[in-house]
Amino acid sequence: MQTLCVYCGSNSGSKPIYTERAMALGTRMAKDGIALVYGGGNVGLMGTVADAVLEAGGEAIGVIPEQLVNWEVAHRGLTKLEIVGSMHERKARMFDLADGFVALPGGFGTLDEMFEMLTWRQLGIGNKPCAFLDIDGFYSPLMSMLDRMVEERFLHADQRRDLWHGDEIDTMLAWMSEYQPAAASKWMDEKRRNALR
Repeated sequence: MQTLCVYCGSNSGSKPIYTERAMALGTRMAKDGIALVYGGGNVGLMGTVADAVLEAGGEAIGVIPEQLVNWEVAHRGLTKLEIVGSMHERKARMFDLADGFVALPGGFGTLDEMFEMLTWRQLGIGNKPCAFLDIDGFYSPLMSMLDRMVEERFLHADQRRDLWHGDEIDTMLAWMSEYQPAAASKWMDEKRRNALR
């Protein structure tokens, strides 16, 4: 794995541990020679991860829509900053640049970006690993919701298992480096699907 896209909050959250773990991830990526791909901001956990990568001698590539540059949140000290026209362009460019995707704590934007990558993988558009690096149980309720989707037959169990969730950076990176995408169909009932054709 040469590049890793990190989705995370443009705010730092309520607990110091969020910042501490974001710094730990950035430092570890630089140590392992994994370049950061992220949203290009200098604020919140986004800025923390980028600064940690850079301070440890790593490479940080930001992709940011022009609107956010105009709001003066672009990180001006990155290895490379790409300015794109829209959020849609940003997602597509980050997908092209990254070998895998990690979500740290964040809000709407973090979930939007990660779930789009999960959806693309489900549809066969991409086959890159996706992981939720949990901090202090932040993502536990979301994982329960995914389990509910499986129980109610909106999500295939193999696809639920086809993402990583945990709190250990070493374990996460090892899983991502050995990742093999699930072959499960998104359709819960192939007979029903074929009848609709």
